[in-house]
Amino acid sequence: MTEQQSGQPASIVSIGEVLIELARGGDGRFALACTGDTFNTAIYLARAGLHVAYATALGDDPYSASILALTDAEGIDSSLILRATGRLPGLCLVDSDGRGARRNFIWNEGTPARELFELAAWPRIAEGIMGAKLIYLSGITLSLYSNVGLGRLLALLELARKNGVKVAFDGNFRPYGWKGDLVRARAVSVEALKRVDIAMPSFDDEAVLWGDPSPEATVERLRAFGIGEIVVKNGPNSALVAGGREQEHVPVLDVVAPVDPTAAGDAFNAAYLAARLTGEGLVTSAAAAHRLAGQVIRHPGAIMPRTDAAMH
Repeated sequence: MTEQQSGQPASIVSIGEVLIELARGGDGRFALACTGDTFNTAIYLARAGLHVAYATALGDDPYSASILALTDAEGIDSSLILRATGRLPGLCLVDSDGRGARRNFIWNEGTPARELFELAAWPRIAEGIMGAKLIYLSGITLSLYSNVGLGRLLALLELARKNGVKVAFDGNFRPYGWKGDLVRARAVSVEALKRVDIAMPSFDDEAVLWGDPSPEATVERLRAFGIGEIVVKNGPNSALVAGGREQEHVPVLDVVAPVDPTAAGDAFNAAYLAARLTGEGLVTSAAAAHRLAGQVIRHPGAIMPRTDAAMH
């Protein structure tokens, strides 16, 4: 019997949304896949051998079924995925502009994932969160919910932390998710940051949302919330890790020209958390995170083939 089948609470609960992705290839045709920042991280955590559940809501359509099939194939606990009758998942269309830069077009208004904490079965999500050792979410997660949903999520995070559960958070700021409302994005993020133990932002996102001039400034701003562990990702540059009195730049040892940078940060977060949860130090964990991110960007799409997915 596997951990997932045993009925035991998942060690990690990752919260967010999975979209159906249509990505245009070089031949002009579209390929079908699934995508979502916290879902990508959940997959790489599961591949590292950790017991992770994904918390979201899907419809009862064939495409929602395909997301569930991928969840099960990757060994992710699907007990916190709610189903909503007659609803559909969101859609992400990916193509490139005239210069080859990736462009995302997202349709996810009215998706069931946005009502995760308002559906009748939402207490099941609350129970799963309270039974975890670590909760993982992002700024994209926060951008999904109404004020009612956010209130319930934030209350759950606060209660879970009082029970010893750790909260890891990637700011992952995407303006479209907030409809360009920076004031609301900042206000909601501040409330979330008050309930975070491990902050894992990307510097370029923090510079846009908060105006941080440097990764060091990001660390100082986050420390003001009482966050004890911070790792600031900075693309091909060094990641800055901080915890206690320790603060150190961890370089990317093998800088490569990316085939596709999609999900590099999501994979980084997974490898970092996996290393930390197995007792590794900050610097060693960040080095492991760089390695996995470097593997992922060598492949098209967010999820690299399992044969290439070793997290060593």
